[in-house]
Amino acid sequence: MTTLNSHIPRFHLAVPVDDLDAARRFYGSVIGCEQGRSAETWIDWNLRGHQFVTHLVPGRRTSARNQVDGHDVPVPHFGLLLTVPEFHELAERLRAAGTAFVIEPYLRFAGQPGEQWTMFLLDPAGNALEFKAFADDDQVFAR
Repeated sequence: MTTLNSHIPRFHLAVPVDDLDAARRFYGSVIGCEQGRSAETWIDWNLRGHQFVTHLVPGRRTSARNQVDGHDVPVPHFGLLLTVPEFHELAERLRAAGTAFVIEPYLRFAGQPGEQWTMFLLDPAGNALEFKAFADDDQVFAR
């Protein structure tokens, strides 16, 4: 179990999914989140200390795309900033699970301010996720 530091702000994010069992397999088994409370229509997840909730909402949603570094980035999206080793470990875990990437893992803005590893994928309900890693945390908000 992850110990939470009460001095670090945590976010709460709720997203729609159309299949809670698929969400349970993906977020629990593939991404590796610990499951918290749940009911017939929602599941709480521990997303590295943040409260992430999947809510059962039948129906299709649409998203837009925006050009970033020559790639069509899905909008909206959410995700985590990881360490570089965690990023590559998750990328391999996703590949082993047969996950199709929207944008394959790659080094974005190489040699520029904000250089980062990034990858985009969709969860089983079509929610866009981005995971990224900066070799230098001082570059997260670099201009």
